[in-house]
Amino acid sequence: MSTALLGFATSLSLIVAIGAQNAFVLRQGVSRRHVLPVVLVCAVADAALIGAGIAGLGAALTDRPWAVALARYGGAAFVLGYAVLAARRALRPGAMTAAGRVAPTLRAAVLTCLGFTFLNPHVYLDTVVLLGALANQHGDDGRWLYGLGAATASVTWFTGLGLGARALSRVFEQPRAWRLLDGVIALVMAAIGVRLLLG
Repeated sequence: MSTALLGFATSLSLIVAIGAQNAFVLRQGVSRRHVLPVVLVCAVADAALIGAGIAGLGAALTDRPWAVALARYGGAAFVLGYAVLAARRALRPGAMTAAGRVAPTLRAAVLTCLGFTFLNPHVYLDTVVLLGALANQHGDDGRWLYGLGAATASVTWFTGLGLGARALSRVFEQPRAWRLLDGVIALVMAAIGVRLLLG
């Protein structure tokens, strides 16, 4: 397997898991609102974090426990807040349209996406620490090929998730589908938040 393909496969295996960022991209994709900017933010952020890990930021972060703790507790607060909002949407039968259930403006969508990206300590562990360490096992030239493959996986995944979610828009014409999605998102976000708090 080539170095770039190995980076692609490893990165894809890490980002496919259900999480706050994926749930947000899915929601925006289903509603067809600000999908491309959200996908772009996710992909560029992942590429930047992977590059930072390859350049040595991962080792610097693991040497500073306060930085890891700050990311963990900040991420837990953000994710738990989003869980509460999703639970409220699931329990309220009113305002069940797609437009009422996503970030209403481009600015809100981008800021929320940035929050889900940079307030999530798992993104640092996965992209900066783990992918950075794995990439650096391939020498000076190979590490950047590995990083390129990993970043390409991110672009592929988020583009597929955001644009592919449009196929589900008919399903989400039904209020019950939105309530179910919000209920699942609330449970997933709450579980992630509690896991972060408990370490």
